[in-house]
Amino acid sequence: MNTPATPGSSDPDAPGGADPDGFLAEQLLRLTRRLHRFQKQYLEPVGITPAQSRLLRTVAHYPEPPRMADLAARLEVVPRAVTTLVDGLEAAGRVRRVPDPTNRRVVRIELTDTGRDTLRELRSARRAAAEDMLAPLTVEQREVLGGLLSALVDRGPERVC
Repeated sequence: MNTPATPGSSDPDAPGGADPDGFLAEQLLRLTRRLHRFQKQYLEPVGITPAQSRLLRTVAHYPEPPRMADLAARLEVVPRAVTTLVDGLEAAGRVRRVPDPTNRRVVRIELTDTGRDTLRELRSARRAAAEDMLAPLTVEQREVLGGLLSALVDRGPERVC
């Protein structure tokens, strides 16, 4: 049976152990897994996967319908992955492929009215998931967490290891 480590225990990843950064890394990984579970749980009623949700939100951020290559670059995935996601979203009527007005070889991805409705549902689902995740925290703790996360997320370009 796995029992949580206590401060001062021999586990180097325990709080106050020999490796506090290791403990933080483990906690972040556990939180990431929990976030993924919550996201899947709240997105399931919308009928969309987390990856499709991310693509839909990304399309919505462009002032003009983006090219598939633009989406692949922004999402940091191979173009084939975008094709698969667009296929699923297009089959559900959430996006449509449209020709580029200046280059007939280029295909752009445009939101449909159904896609915009789905984005509204997604915002509600994500808000509900966040409320559940953050329920144990006080308002002050949420503010501190927000600042800490901003410091980690907004620190500049990622270094490749």
